[in-house]
Amino acid sequence: MSNISTRIVVLGVGLAAASSVLLFFTRAASQPGSGTMEGNKKPSAAELKARLDPEQYRVTQENGTERPFANAYWNNHAAGIYVDVVSGEPLFSSLDKFDSGTGWPSFTKPIASGAVGARPDRSHGTTRVEVRSKAGDSHLGHVFDDGPGPKGERYCINSAALRFIPADRLAAEGYGQYAALFASEASSAVTSGLETATLAGGCFWGVQDLIRTLPGVARSIVGYTGGRSANPTYEDVHRGDTGHAEAVQVVFDPQKLSYEDLLGFFFRLHDPTTLNRQGNDVGTQYRSAIFYHSEAQRLSALKVKEAVGSSGKWKRPLTTEVVAAAPFYRAEDYHQDYLVKSPDGYTCHFLRD
Repeated sequence: MSNISTRIVVLGVGLAAASSVLLFFTRAASQPGSGTMEGNKKPSAAELKARLDPEQYRVTQENGTERPFANAYWNNHAAGIYVDVVSGEPLFSSLDKFDSGTGWPSFTKPIASGAVGARPDRSHGTTRVEVRSKAGDSHLGHVFDDGPGPKGERYCINSAALRFIPADRLAAEGYGQYAALFASEASSAVTSGLETATLAGGCFWGVQDLIRTLPGVARSIVGYTGGRSANPTYEDVHRGDTGHAEAVQVVFDPQKLSYEDLLGFFFRLHDPTTLNRQGNDVGTQYRSAIFYHSEAQRLSALKVKEAVGSSGKWKRPLTTEVVAAAPFYRAEDYHQDYLVKSPDGYTCHFLRD
């Protein structure tokens, strides 16, 4: 996994020169949960070879790296936590997962302070910071300083080192203490210093594909909002009679990307003057709308809309709605990051000057 630049935290008496000091973490007791090692004892190599598949063993025990875009979790958007495949200790949360474009699962931070250990890795002719689990001592991946989170960190992790526990299975599998994290994903984003925006501008495939790589965007999901029924499916919304809009929910770091700048980008990637239409897609589900989550967002949305409308960029009046956020229903998995999985797929979105 290539890095842009590497951060090495230096610990040691007298703060000796960074090149001569090894960052170390003492092994901590493993967390509760199914599969956790008893007595904090790592199984023997023979036991691990019997338990793990060859790729899991190569990655966790031989410091291997799996192929990008060809692993279990790089594009997993489900809510839940990721635990060490060896020890079962909790490592990362889906709330901190973002699309880095690298083809590996990427996180802005561990699930808790001290949940993982790190040490310099000087293999392959460079210096990186390796990330390891503390109880299982599994090689997980590396941490780089080009991430979107508050600390600018990107934990680039191998799927083969992880096991995913869905949010609705946490209690059943012994990780019930983490269930509260998923009571409200939007509120979790706020407490971590991130902010949520919900935008509709036609087919959500194209909107997400352009927004997902914008610097400061931590993660995005596509779904349905602003309608009259609960838990709509694509087939329901596609009929055009439920009132829902195809929308993208964007979690972003306001220290790196302001809400107003995000809206400015949004107005560039679609035509906000075509009522209930975007390209060849026609219907209320393809309307242009900003669903604000706070009074500050409402005022910003009105300000940006007014500026765009009076800029002369568009010859017709803007039809973009500015309305309060409504329940947001995640779209089916095949819609998530559709144009990443199908780069030749349909889109009518592009950036205007």
